[in-house]
Amino acid sequence: MGILVLVFIFISLTQHGDAHGPDSCNHGGGLCRVGTCVSGEYLAQYCFEPIILCCKNVSPASTES
Repeated sequence: MGILVLVFIFISLTQHGDAHGPDSCNHGGGLCRVGTCVSGEYLAQYCFEPIILCCKNVSPASTES
């Protein structure tokens, strides 16, 4: 029964508002964080609105060598 409740909550969160999910955040170079972004990061979108944020670095890391 508890698993069904968790599945329902998960589905509800992904259907709500501007929620894109963790895959979209990770592919965009961000990290999902609960509550607030840390220093040096900004809110790019929501992983699960309004609780879990997708935070990205203010200055993107360069992968060129």
